[in-house]
Formats: sequence, C-alpha cells, structure tokens
Amino acid sequence: MEWIFFDLGSTLVDESDVYKSRCEYAVSHAGIEYDEFMKKVQDEAKISATPIRTAAKFYGVVLPEWDNSLEKLYDGTRSLLESLHGKYKLGIIANQSLGTQQRLDSWGIGKYFDLVIASAEAGVAKPDLKIFNMALDKAKCNPTHAFMVGDRLDNDIIPAKKLGMKTVWVRQGFAIYQNIDDESKRPNYIVDSIDELVDLFGKKADL
Repeated sequence: MEWIFFDLGSTLVDESDVYKSRCEYAVSHAGIEYDEFMKKVQDEAKISATPIRTAAKFYGVVLPEWDNSLEKLYDGTRSLLESLHGKYKLGIIANQSLGTQQRLDSWGIGKYFDLVIASAEAGVAKPDLKIFNMALDKAKCNPTHAFMVGDRLDNDIIPAKKLGMKTVWVRQGFAIYQNIDDESKRPNYIVDSIDELVDLFGKKADL
C-alpha cells in the first residue's frame, strides 16, 4: 500500500460544535422540541450525508451557511498524522467549502498531506467516482494500492470499494446511525475512533 486518503468532517475534524449550532438554529426556527428534531436527524443520518440540513428542510427551515470557525481537530488527529507521515503518502478526498488547504494549514496539519482534493475546488463531490479518480490520477496511484478512510458508508466506503481501494469506516459523528445491510457497504476495517488507526496502519506489512 502506498497512499492513505482521508475524509475530513467527522473523520479527522470534529464537527460536533457545528452540528449543535445548526440543530439549535433549526429547533428555534421550527418551534419544535430539541428531542423531536434530533430523532429526525438520526433517522436521516441513516441515508443522508447531510442529515441536519435534510431534517431542517422537513420542518421548513433553511439553515445558514456552514460555520467553519466552530470546527476543531479530534484529539488524536495530529498524533495520527505524525505517526503515518513518511511511512505512507497521505491525501484528502473530502466534500468541503473553499479554502480547505488554508484550514488544514491553520490547524498545523497541512504539512502532512501530499495531496488535497476538495469538492469546492474540484468541481465534483463525493460519492461521485470522478473525485476519487481525480485524486488517484494526481497521486499516480493504482486504487488497489490505496486506502480510503471515512465516516460515511455512502460517501466514502461504497465508492472507494467500487474502484478497488481498501477502506476503513470510522464510526464517528452521525455515522453511528448507518448500518451495513449488504456486502457492497462492508469496509475492510471498522474502527470506532481515529485513535485505533495508529495501531491499524502500524501493522503495515499486514495491510
């Protein structure tokens, strides 16, 4: 294996504060109980990569733009990247707004990535196979020599598997509400936090 590609949101980046802000906005504008709204979000998370937006739309609420300033790295992100850097080529394949490289640099982790492919700049978003192929082409990497690490079965695991990439499903954020209901969704590995990836990719010879 040569390359490890990561998703960002709910994979390396903790979006929980953004989620909370958006849920509170939707609840206040819909005039409903918080628990009712969260139940709808959880149901939508099983099938939608944007469950808060989809739930808000159900209640007739248009959410404000995503607030990147509320994002933060998971505690284990920096140490994970430090442990992998130099052993593998590292890349990003993510659905992100403009300025992804700048945000990575502001968190102090931009230096770890050899390639950053974000939807806003790429003009195509996951789960479209084009954004994965774009990354693989730029990396000059055969998909069988690459891993995709992400939190969504639909956006990350299934399309990467179609191309022959190996996959790791990180069950963080709203991913905990998704289920593997057929073999096309089954990743090579499942972890419950990125902390487990240090051990997983430390066993390089076995992957």
